[in-house]
Amino acid sequence: MIHQYKNHGYNIVLDVNSGSVHVVDDLTYEVIAMLEAGRKELGLSSLSAQAESGEDAGTAADPEKAGEDTGTAADPEKAGEDTGSAAELEKAGEAAGSVFPELLVGRILQELAGSYPEEEIREVLDECAQLAASGALFTEDIYENAILDYKARKTVVKALCLHIAHDCNLACRYCFAEEGEYHGRRALMSYEVGKKALDFLIANSGSRRNLEVDFFGGEPLMNWQVVKDLVLYGRGQEKLHNKKFRFTMTTNGVLLNDEIMEFLNQEMANVVLSIDGRKEVHDYMRPFRGGKGSYDLILPKFRRFVSLRVGGTVPEARASGSQEIPGADSGHLLQSAPDGSKTWYVRGTFTHHNLDFCNDVLHLLDEGFDRISIEPVVADASEEYAIREEDLPQIFSEYDRLAEEMIRREKEGRGFTFFHFMIDLSGGPCVYKRLSGCGSGTEYLAVTPWGDLYPCHQFVGHEEYRIGNVDEGIIRPDIVDEFKSCNVYTKEKCRNCFAKFYCSGGCAANSYNFHGTIQDAYDIGCEMMRKRVECAIMVKAALAGE
Repeated sequence: MIHQYKNHGYNIVLDVNSGSVHVVDDLTYEVIAMLEAGRKELGLSSLSAQAESGEDAGTAADPEKAGEDTGTAADPEKAGEDTGSAAELEKAGEAAGSVFPELLVGRILQELAGSYPEEEIREVLDECAQLAASGALFTEDIYENAILDYKARKTVVKALCLHIAHDCNLACRYCFAEEGEYHGRRALMSYEVGKKALDFLIANSGSRRNLEVDFFGGEPLMNWQVVKDLVLYGRGQEKLHNKKFRFTMTTNGVLLNDEIMEFLNQEMANVVLSIDGRKEVHDYMRPFRGGKGSYDLILPKFRRFVSLRVGGTVPEARASGSQEIPGADSGHLLQSAPDGSKTWYVRGTFTHHNLDFCNDVLHLLDEGFDRISIEPVVADASEEYAIREEDLPQIFSEYDRLAEEMIRREKEGRGFTFFHFMIDLSGGPCVYKRLSGCGSGTEYLAVTPWGDLYPCHQFVGHEEYRIGNVDEGIIRPDIVDEFKSCNVYTKEKCRNCFAKFYCSGGCAANSYNFHGTIQDAYDIGCEMMRKRVECAIMVKAALAGE
């Protein structure tokens, strides 16, 4: 499968099944499009001679290499380079003919004859043939049968989302958790329930050493003492069971103080700080229950937290009207702790009301934060803030604008991280993990304040998906099996999508909320995901030659 698009002046070709990315000239772009159209017309699964003969196609056959950049192919200067003599040109034609159907080669030569010299067309065909033979272009999808074996393997639980507080001190308009109640009642998790949850994780993690626990809400700082006590309990269990806990937290920042910041910086591997961007945007969507905005309270706290996180300097606010933090030195923000072990990012949500969300990213950058995630709201179309299909053109334009800004700032030495543009072309998860999703319902579970288990935090409150509890463990293995069976090949919308190796089939909860099944996909979300993948690859291409 081939996906081609043009962005920011680049002609980009993605060989989906190998993950190879090629930046090419106009002629090569046209030739590849014609070859791909011919492949589909002829009903071929691949144009690679090796793939058709069943031989090893190199990169494409190695699941660990899915997403690997092929290097030379990504160099636009190499596409269409003069090969020299007539003998070499004849050899090039023979090479192309040995890989691609002769009928297809002849058609391409004929159709492009009036636009390009024949020698250049043959040269490009030869280069495409070499890439196909090496498993970097027109590769076959060899994973569908293998993913079934991968999903059938025995899984262990490796991560829990602890709903430490089904309560919140804000009244965010878009909150899927209904101000922390999750379709139920307000409650705080007791230490006893939390302790049982950690014991359950240890007992069900098999030989896996590294375990993850996220403190979530509602607002987890409303149950701060239990958070601290559970972290200390977990640390005490590590040596006893040969485990290592990675604790994380998401907070709205209202209750942050120096004592809490110190503990978070010592014990939390990652902290997510919720802020939507510009003051007027944030205050409209994230007010207190009385209606007052929360921006002015949390911004200086977040800046101070990050300053302590990265080594004692407060991020320098570059926007006018920024609040000063007494007793703190001014300095530029770093992207992580000096040893790279402690991460953080500010996370916001954009809605129908701020489709110009790039301005919110720029605002956060001006306030000194350079690890940013601004994500689209997911809501029923009946909600006034919901993103609609007619919003997509502006959203796509904002992603393009943000990508251009990222390139510009990186070249100026002021680079930043945008969570949705983080894409690894040379490594990342193995291909089977990419195709099977986030692990919800199998490797990752959510725990309510009273100890019930759900496939993830967004299923909490849907009683039909209550999978067990911390006392009895898993009592609905059929739900586990349902989630284990879910992958990009069981979803018709996913199996032929170019973004499947990066999206992994999308969010199961979103699919359920919009279609009543986890075997579907949230359509508007898919459109935005595809655009983000295109922008992320383009950014990589633009910076590759720097």
